[in-house]
Amino acid sequence: MAQPIIIDTDPGQDDAVALLLALASADELNILGITTVAGNVPLDLTTRNALMMVELADRPSVAVYQGCDRPMVRPLVTAEFVHGKTGIDGAELPNPAIEPAATHAVEFIVDAARATPGITLCTLGPLTNIGTALSRAPEIADGIEEIVLMGGGFFEGGNTTPAAEFNIYDDPQAADIVFRSGIRLVMMPLDVTHQALTSDARVEAFHHLGNRAGAATAGMLEFYERYDRERYGTVGAPLHDPTVIAYLLEPGLFGGRECYVEIETTSELTMGMTVVDWWKLTPNEPNCLVINQLDDDGFYALLTERIGRLP
Repeated sequence: MAQPIIIDTDPGQDDAVALLLALASADELNILGITTVAGNVPLDLTTRNALMMVELADRPSVAVYQGCDRPMVRPLVTAEFVHGKTGIDGAELPNPAIEPAATHAVEFIVDAARATPGITLCTLGPLTNIGTALSRAPEIADGIEEIVLMGGGFFEGGNTTPAAEFNIYDDPQAADIVFRSGIRLVMMPLDVTHQALTSDARVEAFHHLGNRAGAATAGMLEFYERYDRERYGTVGAPLHDPTVIAYLLEPGLFGGRECYVEIETTSELTMGMTVVDWWKLTPNEPNCLVINQLDDDGFYALLTERIGRLP
């Protein structure tokens, strides 16, 4: 049977590609709903962008639930300088005709976790919706199989501050709740996503698919990769969020280590840092599988094949 999942997201071009990968994989992934959160751009745009991906994939039965418009404690930080004013600049898609569901994302997450034992949460943005749901109904942790999340860094450090990656930095208090929840966690940090770089050939492969989803993906990536190329001098940009979905589809593409991970929530210097006990220097039991290895060619082959299935 297809694995029941909720995708919590803040699209963002890389989130949008992750959504398309999941929406193209109905045999393996039963998407109970997509929940949106403020992050890369404000909430109205992340919701609009998620709806656009549902329409692009021709999966109108997959409902989108609008969630929290700001972090639990701190002010919202956005990243239009990376993703453009819409969050998915380069896609060139019409505004969606479908509307988000009436239920708030946090309420939906709580209800779904209670109703569907063994659910997996796939988190692609700040953890505000998940932290809020666990705060309101901590008992749902018992029914959640695992949380596979994009966030954090260890050897790579941060991409928003020297210490912190964007998703964790945007709402460290929510992340702290998640990492202390006792739910099995799988973390896709910058250490692995920086191995998933775009390239001219990889983007061109999406153009060659000849479908609308391939053209939109190529357009988004051509816009998205300009920031990393200019700032870091890399050949392309790290495609962060699709690693979460790829892990569910082909876990053999990845490798990592069980570690204890704690979130920094008090120091402004290192706020949002994922403190990873990689070398087992503390007596704390591991609470997270930290991924640091990727077969990048296999990853892009999977992405291209699945997006080629879409209209």
